[in-house]
Amino acid sequence: MSFAADIDDIAMASEAGPGDYFELLKPRVMSLVVFTALAGMLLAPVHLNPVLAAFSLLLIAIGAGASGALNMWYDADIDLLMTRTAGRPIPTGRIQPKEALAFGLILSIFSVCALALVANVFAALALAFTIFFYVVVYTMWLKRSTPQNIVIGGAAGAFPPMVGYAAATGSVSFSSFVLFAIIFLWTPPHFWALALLKSKEFAKAGIPMMPNVKGEAHTRLEILLYSLVLVPVGVAPWLLGFASLTYGILSIVLGALFLVAAIRVYRIDQGKPAEVAAKQLFAFSILYLTLLFAEFIAEFGFGFAARLF
Repeated sequence: MSFAADIDDIAMASEAGPGDYFELLKPRVMSLVVFTALAGMLLAPVHLNPVLAAFSLLLIAIGAGASGALNMWYDADIDLLMTRTAGRPIPTGRIQPKEALAFGLILSIFSVCALALVANVFAALALAFTIFFYVVVYTMWLKRSTPQNIVIGGAAGAFPPMVGYAAATGSVSFSSFVLFAIIFLWTPPHFWALALLKSKEFAKAGIPMMPNVKGEAHTRLEILLYSLVLVPVGVAPWLLGFASLTYGILSIVLGALFLVAAIRVYRIDQGKPAEVAAKQLFAFSILYLTLLFAEFIAEFGFGFAARLF
């Protein structure tokens, strides 16, 4: 029976193509990690070797992808119960759980060890901690045990700017921590807007998201409160002097629009209008973070180019 099972595993594993393994890496999340890590790297007040910087970013991306693969391995049971995730490679049987586990572990070890060689040991340890935090602290513990899962676990998604800065300097700075704080405070209103839309699916999967545990009214209040804190922190890089006036104006405008969207979610509490408001906040939150960090990259990128020449 064991031999037959092994044959079945091999046959099923052969159905997986490169695209399935790439999907395991959570490419959309991985792209956000690269984007924010690049901002942290360019923020560093040091000369960057462009080749080593590019390899460092690639390894940070691989580490993020490894986290995604391990997350999908552990969450395969609940992914199967949600329409948003049921089409992933493991629930559909295109990739076996043990293959995803091996894939994630190999990429984790490779990315951390290689980053130690390409950049420095501190950056490698920061990357290792980020992977550990996302996989063990968030995925294995917080996600299934507390409605604060996305608050505490959101730190994993906020670490990349600090890892990027560490890859360039071998240390972290207050400015890199501010970038961390922006992402950390952005995560709850962003994800809770989705949770409002998918509360029934989260309940079906047994995930204690805020709307299912504390109720939708409390969730909408939390979204507003986090948004009120996020907006001034989003402006902080300009106020603290390490971002330009252009960034300051952009962050104020985007912050005001973010707050308007959060207020609409708070005030509209039922029916189709409430669903529309949550969708709009979720979509705009992505645009908010993207534009802020794009401006960072544009500003710091000019400084990086100037240092090259």
